[in-house]
Amino acid sequence: MKKKRITAALLALGLSTVTVFSQLPVFAAEEAAETTDTDQAAAQAQVQTADPSIVTTNGTDGWPQASDISSTAAIVMETSTNTVLYSKNADQPLYPASAVKIMTCLLALENSSLDEQVTMTATGVSGVTDGGANISSQIDEVFTMEQCLYAIMVGSANDIALQVAEHVGGSVDAFVQNMNARAQELGCTNTVFTNPTGLPDENQHITAHDMALIMETAMTNETFRTIAATTSYTIPATNVSGGERVLTNSFTMINNASDGYYEPCIGGKEGYTEASGSTLVCEASKNNMNLVCVVLNGASGVTDDEAIALLNYGFDNFSPLTIADNDFNRISGGTVITPNGATEDNLTTEDTSSDGQIIRQYYFGGAPVGTAVLEDTEQETNEAAVTGQKNMEAAQKYSASHTTTPYYIIGAIGAAFLLFFLFLLIKVIKS
Repeated sequence: MKKKRITAALLALGLSTVTVFSQLPVFAAEEAAETTDTDQAAAQAQVQTADPSIVTTNGTDGWPQASDISSTAAIVMETSTNTVLYSKNADQPLYPASAVKIMTCLLALENSSLDEQVTMTATGVSGVTDGGANISSQIDEVFTMEQCLYAIMVGSANDIALQVAEHVGGSVDAFVQNMNARAQELGCTNTVFTNPTGLPDENQHITAHDMALIMETAMTNETFRTIAATTSYTIPATNVSGGERVLTNSFTMINNASDGYYEPCIGGKEGYTEASGSTLVCEASKNNMNLVCVVLNGASGVTDDEAIALLNYGFDNFSPLTIADNDFNRISGGTVITPNGATEDNLTTEDTSSDGQIIRQYYFGGAPVGTAVLEDTEQETNEAAVTGQKNMEAAQKYSASHTTTPYYIIGAIGAAFLLFFLFLLIKVIKS
């Protein structure tokens, strides 16, 4: 099969100018009034880009340069290709706070039905006094699983998270083991869950990259997407409670009455503990892209603004690019996420063969930006030739086992009889 190779090329000059004027906010001390215009321009350029040792994506050749944020770690990842557009300490283990509840809900959705009845036990009710958010549940109170999931995501209820864990896993410990196993299945490499609530535990940690993988998977679930975008939810009176419970989501990016509202945001969760600082996980949709953004260990009241700035950086500087398939048979994929203005000439590829297919990884400046699955026509041709040879050998063996005369002599005699028969038939017709 002809193997396509796209050589790397320089980006257009216009793209390089974009890297200076980033969309991210500027965090810098005020300059003295006497500075010249040249000094001001230099200072602006300096604070609007971050050192590649801090924002590692800035080290990719030709990548739109982004500024630093005050939070310890962050990532912006496009969901269809897992292309990382922005990365700051994305593999550093940090405390997750209630971002843990995203995995709790995902696992419950994958292992239960929404109409299941969840009865509160001492396990769940212990979450009413554990120092975290709760809905004041009571022993023997019954909720549907659907109500529980809204309580966890909208009300951030620790008591309900504990009860769901026990209900789904048989015990909280077993459920936590399943959380860790699911994280590994999703490709998480430095995540350890010790509880389903996110309350501080020195052994519980996650990375921004791992959290992005979990959120990406959760948002593929239609029910989770609906819950994660809900600003208010009412739980009707139960068998124990005297009235309904109205839950209000504190996640500002989906609340159009909040200063932190971000219209492209389609769901997320924010949390805080003294150990973790402020954590924020969300997904936003715009310009034919879905971007997951994770911000960890930030200051309270700051992470939503930083997430918005990072998402704007992603939407303003990157776009999907569909690769032509003129010289190969593409089975799936073939769309990459690249800086605005990039073309196929700016990409390189690396092919690996697997199960009769070719997995083609596309790179921009050495950074992976998408994949395609191709038909391995060369292997199919080779397999057809091998099959044909095997069939011929089988035919020869069959002839040899049914007669002592070689198969080619049998064939010659058969042909002679056929010609003689045709000769007689022609004579009969003429007469």
